[in-house]
Amino acid sequence: MLAQIVRLLRPKEWVKNAFVIAPLFFTPNAVSRNNCLLVLFGAMLFCAASSAVYVLNDLMDCEADRLHPKKRYRPVASGAVKPWQAAIIGTVFGIVALSGGFFLSVKFGTYLAAYLVINAGYSFGLKTISILDILLIAVGFVIRVFAGATLIGGTPSPWIIIATGLISLFLAAGKRRDDLVQQLDSNHRSSLTGYSIEFLDTLIAIILGTLIVSYLMYTTSEEVMQRLSSRHLYVTSAFVVAGIFRYLQLAMVARTSGSPTDVVLRDRFIFLTMIGWLFTFGYFVYG
Repeated sequence: MLAQIVRLLRPKEWVKNAFVIAPLFFTPNAVSRNNCLLVLFGAMLFCAASSAVYVLNDLMDCEADRLHPKKRYRPVASGAVKPWQAAIIGTVFGIVALSGGFFLSVKFGTYLAAYLVINAGYSFGLKTISILDILLIAVGFVIRVFAGATLIGGTPSPWIIIATGLISLFLAAGKRRDDLVQQLDSNHRSSLTGYSIEFLDTLIAIILGTLIVSYLMYTTSEEVMQRLSSRHLYVTSAFVVAGIFRYLQLAMVARTSGSPTDVVLRDRFIFLTMIGWLFTFGYFVYG
């Protein structure tokens, strides 16, 4: 039962809450022991909030999930966890997240509450509207960035908001593409009637192309180089380009991309490009 509850909370997806930490990572002048603890605690609260959202999603989608080749094994869809049990677990995690959020600060709690409200709307029907469904997912990621910035007393830069929006749109479009590759139809997710693999491939290519250009502009910006005290940030763009090319290769050549989160965790090439970017960027900024 405990293992099923853990699966219900989807801890693998908690990696997405690293966006709460991003504002601190890109603001070296704000790095301190106190800020690190605040941001870490904030990310943990978003993990609790996102788990509450996943539980709600599973409750709302349990019938459709039973038609999915993989999702039918989810705890609620499979019957391993009763709906009333899942409802209690999700409510507890939501209350813990909100209580902790407002304990940290009113602004942070407000952003966390907004995240929960938007995702509740998504679960209760907004996800059935094509394009709006992936835009709402992107908004959830951007909220994480704003929430993390409030904890260090700053405002996220336009670049980090643009990059976060593009990355999250890519993740959402990638999930829709994966559904179509598995030949799912509107019985599983009604918004799929507004998508095709060709449309999503084009959308993903546009998003990732824009992301590359945005990152190159960021790393070569005179203001950014002065603020981060490094004129070599452009070197890190090699890892960004390599990781994007690899994903496109998996999706369009090997056709084994699957969920973008799963790709990041299981594909060694992409994982190494992420580690390489993290250490290289950290070396130039903090070294």
